Amino acid sequence: MSYEVTATRRRPRTFDEMIGQDFVVATLKNSISSGRIAHAYLFSGPRGVGKTSAARILAKALNCPDGPSADGCEDWAGSEEIARGTALDVIEIDGASNTSVNDVREIKDEVLFAPNNARYKIYIIDEVHMLSNSAFNALLKTIEEPPPYIVFIFATTEIHKVPATIRSRCQQFNFRLIPMEEIKEMLAAAATDLGITADDDALAWVAKEATGSLRDAYTLFDQVVAFSEGHLNLETIHAKLGLLGLERLNALMSAAVQEQPAEALEIVDQALQSGVAVERFAMDLADYLRTLLLISAGIEREAVLGMRPDRIPTEVRGGWDRPRIEFANELVLQLYRDLRYSVNQRFDLELAISRLASLTSLRTPQALVRDIQALQEELVHDGAYHARHGESADQPVSSGSDADDRQGAPGQANPAAAEAPADEADIDPNEPPEVEGISLEQVQAIVARFRTQRISVAALLARARLWRLTGQELLIAFADEFGANALSSDNEAVQQAALAELGMDRLVVRIQTLASVSAAADEPDGSSPVDPTVDMVRRVFRGDIVEDQS
Repeated sequence: MSYEVTATRRRPRTFDEMIGQDFVVATLKNSISSGRIAHAYLFSGPRGVGKTSAARILAKALNCPDGPSADGCEDWAGSEEIARGTALDVIEIDGASNTSVNDVREIKDEVLFAPNNARYKIYIIDEVHMLSNSAFNALLKTIEEPPPYIVFIFATTEIHKVPATIRSRCQQFNFRLIPMEEIKEMLAAAATDLGITADDDALAWVAKEATGSLRDAYTLFDQVVAFSEGHLNLETIHAKLGLLGLERLNALMSAAVQEQPAEALEIVDQALQSGVAVERFAMDLADYLRTLLLISAGIEREAVLGMRPDRIPTEVRGGWDRPRIEFANELVLQLYRDLRYSVNQRFDLELAISRLASLTSLRTPQALVRDIQALQEELVHDGAYHARHGESADQPVSSGSDADDRQGAPGQANPAAAEAPADEADIDPNEPPEVEGISLEQVQAIVARFRTQRISVAALLARARLWRLTGQELLIAFADEFGANALSSDNEAVQQAALAELGMDRLVVRIQTLASVSAAADEPDGSSPVDPTVDMVRRVFRGDIVEDQS
């Protein structure tokens, strides 16, 4: 007997032998058993999932001498002819090569004749979406009101290209991709039939590469069986097909995670020298990174990952967080897209691998946000510490135990920050500021306006040691120049908050140090007060005001 490919040899012959299409099988069997047989069926779905096989099984069931029978009725003369597509009353037509309206007119003429020796004359039209619009229009009337002995079965991989007028006249069945576990079981059975042994991971790789198509899985299975010498193993498959291989991928990603670009690029050179194509390299690496991404999301099912999670080293699985893995995926996918227009594919690949090897030190946007927030909290805590101790924040810290107590050991939390109250924007009840012309409650209300949106301004205002309201002027004084200088840029915001809280129409806010306030109070009577703008310039440039000598 001549050799048959696995896809043909193991084509399902009954509804019960079909896998992955439970809904379709159950519906067809129930309709046949109950006698509710439609005049037109439309099977749609991906390639290699059983559409044509289901059409032939349905044809056998309808023409079974003891039927129609939902069991497929194998033991009769025409069963083998229908299974091989050679039956006289079951006509299979390739829609891709019979697209014209003349081909459809021939069908219209043929349906007028009853079947030769079967119950139904059945037309199976594969890839029906390839028919022209004129051909579809010519079919409309025939499909809608065919003779009682005619049944149409259409199959297509692109249901959206079939006109709605055709779809509305057919019972539609959507075939699904077959789960990887079921494909793997069918491959194991095929290996047993051939008397060969197969490693579990080798069968899993073939099933994963088939991407839900059982026919594709059988085709790839036949290819790897041809060079495996009776035993399927993953290492042989990778070597013979010019694939990157899991062992090499693990070594490459381990070097990348540990920021060892030289080792990573050496692995790239070895792979290319062994015959791995650059495009294949990018595809295998992208699939590997996809697995890492799924593992980082907590997925452990082999059917989803395409391999067992424990086959990836622990240092690789825990080497990068999810944002870095996502960045690596984007980098490799972009590499694959760019290879088509590359002037030097190897250089593009090496550049991408070099970038992967520096990814561990890359600061992601999320990490930068956390760093900025930590710096803000540190500034607020540091400012609160100096406020309580009457020091300037930019004052250098002297060596000794006091400095050590404030700064702490490297890598440890700042003790001063740990002692700070939970809400640094609150005014210290033990050291309330001096208030004149304004109540402490009003001061606290002004500070409270900045707590939710601008915590740094609230923290600075809480450090102020003097609040003095004189007429339409509000003086806010600090014990050091740090607070006065830091708050000067937010003068307008403070002014608006004070206006709203005090219910005034006009208000000028002056921000000074206690030293400048005391100096102004010591001036002789009749001397003019310092202009707020001049005082702000003095503080910014840390200068002194001298008398005009002109």
